[in-house]
Amino acid sequence: MLTDDELVMMYANGNNEAFDVLLDRYKSKLFSYIYYTVHDESLADDIFQETFVKVITRIQNHRYTASGKFQAWLTRIAHNLIIDYYRQKNNENSISKDDVEYDLFNDLKSAGSSYESQLVNEQTLSDVKTLCMLLPENQSQVVYMRYYSNMSFREIADTLDISINTALGRMRYALINMRRMVSEKNISLTLNDGC
Repeated sequence: MLTDDELVMMYANGNNEAFDVLLDRYKSKLFSYIYYTVHDESLADDIFQETFVKVITRIQNHRYTASGKFQAWLTRIAHNLIIDYYRQKNNENSISKDDVEYDLFNDLKSAGSSYESQLVNEQTLSDVKTLCMLLPENQSQVVYMRYYSNMSFREIADTLDISINTALGRMRYALINMRRMVSEKNISLTLNDGC
């Protein structure tokens, strides 16, 4: 039986079946952990899918170092997504205070960089949309629904009448194909998050 690190290395080198083995090995434990933490099946499904999208991206970008702790790494990604979800939810519910001092000059400086960031993001999303048109239809549908319609994987699965695992699989293959096209065409795609 192959170790997690061996499977990760195989997947990073293009063996997609190796990822399927990892997914089968950990999907039940990971979903249980997420569901136990958030107590909402639909939210747990979304975070589960987002976790594996991040795992796919990080492995393909060679951002996993073999340490024999794949399960802990996987769980940490899910945990961070859960924290991000609750932070965002708290920010949406927070009330701003009017008595906070306002620094116009710093705001103008950040506005300039925010505008530049927005332009870069718009160009990148436009480039990604162009790449999507080159994907097989079933893959481009999932990418478009996820990133341009902001649909959850549960909503995508329900809309397309497929399982969540099929939606995740289509996203995975779309990312693989887009990464290949970007490499072949020597395109630089970087979403600027203002950092």
